[in-house]
Formats: sequence, structure tokens, C-alpha cells
Amino acid sequence: MFEKELPIVGQFGAEDITRGVCRYLWSLGYSPLTEFKLTSNRRVDVMGLNSKGFYIVIEVKSSVADFRSDDKWRDYLPFADQMYFAVANGFPIEILPEECGLMIADAYNAAILREAKIVRVNAARRKTQHVQFAKTAASRLYRMDDPRY
Repeated sequence: MFEKELPIVGQFGAEDITRGVCRYLWSLGYSPLTEFKLTSNRRVDVMGLNSKGFYIVIEVKSSVADFRSDDKWRDYLPFADQMYFAVANGFPIEILPEECGLMIADAYNAAILREAKIVRVNAARRKTQHVQFAKTAASRLYRMDDPRY
């Protein structure tokens, strides 16, 4: 017999969770980018950069099946000073790895349930990532002004 995943009451989808996480990061002084491509060619759900050059990565999980089918999150660790999972209220948080922080989010905001430990990004990677982050943000802004590109 296959175990059927039941929907969580009031469950929010990945877009809603991402929006709440970005709003929360903004309130903390981070500039968030969604679907940020790392130099490793992996793409993180949300990456935030603060005024001190500190990087936070958030992996959004909208269902248990989504979490169980994706183990790429370990590849994000070298690119983050802190790494979090963000899930909707009602998600079975006990299945999430304890080495990462934990956020509960909806479409409007997020809250930290478990603080992530700080593991500094190495200096060379940080410098390269600053340039990549700035270019990505500038390109997205430009495309808003001129949709042809």
C-alpha cells in the first residue's frame, strides 16, 4: 500500500512561502533574490545579502514529497553563511535536517523556529558571489525597464 500525502490544512504553495520569506528577509535588512544561480550552476530558491556582505540561503519546501525528492540543498552550504529551510505551518518539521535553520512562512511573512548556525563563506567565493549577485539583480532590474531583453 502506498502512503498518500495528505494536504496540510491551509497549506501555502511554494510561491506563497517564497513571498513570505522575501518579505521577512527584507524586514531584517536583507536584499533577497529568488531563483539565484550559483557559480556551481545550482539554483537556490532564495538568497539574501545584507549590508555586511552576509549571505543567507533559504530552501523552500512546499510538501514532504518535495523535500524527499530533492537532496541538492547540501550543495548550497558552501555558498551560505546561514542556511534555512522554509515550510508552511503544519509541515512535519521533524523530517528536516537539524544542521539547517528552520522558518515557517506563508504569503505574508515568515518566522524563524530554529536559528541556523553561522558558517562563513570563504573570502574568494564571497567576492565572486558579490559580483554574481549584483549582476543578477541589475539584469533583472534592467529587464523590467526594457522587456525586450
